[in-house]
Amino acid sequence: MYTTLISVEQLQALQASGQPCLVFDCSFDLTNPQAGTEQYTQAHIPGAVYAHLDQHLSAAKDPATGKPAPGTAVNGGRHPLPLRETFAAWLGSVGLANGMQAVVYDRQGANYCGRLWWMLKWAGHEAVAVLDGGLQAWQAAGGAVESGPQGQTSTANFALAPEKTALVTMKTVAERLASGNASAQTVLDARATPRFRGEVEPLDPVAGHIPGALNRPFTQNIGTDGRFKPAEQLRAEFQALLAGRDPGTVVHHCGSGVSAVPNLLAMEVAGLGRTALFAGSWSEWSNDPSLPVAQG
Repeated sequence: MYTTLISVEQLQALQASGQPCLVFDCSFDLTNPQAGTEQYTQAHIPGAVYAHLDQHLSAAKDPATGKPAPGTAVNGGRHPLPLRETFAAWLGSVGLANGMQAVVYDRQGANYCGRLWWMLKWAGHEAVAVLDGGLQAWQAAGGAVESGPQGQTSTANFALAPEKTALVTMKTVAERLASGNASAQTVLDARATPRFRGEVEPLDPVAGHIPGALNRPFTQNIGTDGRFKPAEQLRAEFQALLAGRDPGTVVHHCGSGVSAVPNLLAMEVAGLGRTALFAGSWSEWSNDPSLPVAQG
């Protein structure tokens, strides 16, 4: 079972073995929500299912209000999580059964496929791994691709199991912060440094960050070859950033709970454990005027 990263060679061997495996293409572009679908149509790993960030990996929003219907989302923010039951129904509809290995990839440095990796853990499915290097690595190794829209998928019964990852609410983050106990949590912000500092804010109503948060842009986990850096290097970098803080207290966030996941995955690859996610992230926090904001 692969639970963090899987190499192209490992995926090819897995497919050749005939072991049940379902591959998901999660390619996306925040500035052009249809771009991922177009990229998938142009080229994808044969048999891959397309997972659309807005349609499949977030709660559906009412076009009129721009917000999910009451009771359909787990949290706030730009990409609120759907109910686990809704997500499980979609997984079954595209053919993922509980005993199958899932492999997720994108073309954007694991930014979007990380979301599905995390959500599957959240649904209780441990057998999911990110294809290291994404579609670029697959094609560079001579892996076959196919074009065209997604074909007919078989259905399966996907049953939820106890959550295998920690989801932290905005209320919990705020309460721990207000307690003044610095050892209660370490907030790790995956946004680009200018956004973290509050120098620019292209998307949310307030610029800045959660007071006391540390900044590690998610792109820092990827080496020049497009793959995750070696575990030893990731471990050294996170330990230097944490500067003695307990890795177990880390809560990851970003703009909307998507690009934080590469940091979470990298910490697990580094042997620092599976840490928590504040999925509402800055897009939820910055919409509550009662919450504190830091800049600089």
